[in-house]
Amino acid sequence: MSDLPTLPVTFRPGRTRAILLTAGVAIFLVISGIAMLLEHLGPGERLSFVITGALIFWVLAQLARVKVVADESGVTVVNIAGKRRLAWAEILQVNLRPGDPWVFLDLSDGTSLPALGIQPGIAKQHAIADARALRALAEAHSAASETEDRG
Repeated sequence: MSDLPTLPVTFRPGRTRAILLTAGVAIFLVISGIAMLLEHLGPGERLSFVITGALIFWVLAQLARVKVVADESGVTVVNIAGKRRLAWAEILQVNLRPGDPWVFLDLSDGTSLPALGIQPGIAKQHAIADARALRALAEAHSAASETEDRG
């Protein structure tokens, strides 16, 4: 069990996040710059360019915010559109099969929750290591809670 990460631990696709945020800033600056350089645009049209750039940045920032945070009491999964808190006992299995776009958590209520914070897109080996670490944490906490239930 010494190979378990120290809690709390946050799993997130670092490279993907850096690319999305960098692209968002660049797109915002380019669109805003174009709005300022085009002389025939009125103030409202310039503002619409800036707002469009800001919306594109916001969408990319939402994509970049995904993460999985594990602590002593459970796991918080932050996906694009929402956040869900899970107790360790709710997580039956952590899956990252070949071809999966991200980790899936099989839950005790019979559902599966995508955890976009661990995705093999750009950094496949890092995602595999993160998935194994989360799986080991889930198994360790599951074993610990079974021991407490018996005791």
